[in-house]
Amino acid sequence: MTDTPEARTPNAVDLHVGGRVRMRRKMLNMSQEHLADALGLTFQQVQKYERGANRVSASKLYEIAKTLQVPVSFFFDGLADPVTNENDDVGAADRIVTEFLNTPEGMELAEMFPKIGRGRVRRQVLDLVRAMAEESSPRDAS
Repeated sequence: MTDTPEARTPNAVDLHVGGRVRMRRKMLNMSQEHLADALGLTFQQVQKYERGANRVSASKLYEIAKTLQVPVSFFFDGLADPVTNENDDVGAADRIVTEFLNTPEGMELAEMFPKIGRGRVRRQVLDLVRAMAEESSPRDAS
């Protein structure tokens, strides 16, 4: 086994599964410690699963699904079909939402945004975020 940077890079599927574990855990307002206790693990192991640093075994994924009250397939939603290698539009949208919710601020923003009662204010928030994203875009550096 080589110790090259490529060998230390988490597998894309492990990153996706870990991100889905994190997203669901946060949706349930469950701490890493609580999930770890329910699974008989340390919270550090849960952290490694969520970062994709450690792979989740099939039996552990089954336990995680049971604890987080989702079907095992939930953790693979948004990945390309391994037989056809095709993604559908729902998968693409799901990836965008997953990436957003996996940021430290994404879950909180997603939770708070619907609490803004006025549509006009929500639109202004969206316009602000859009302008900030365009300003920090690497395309604008030219």
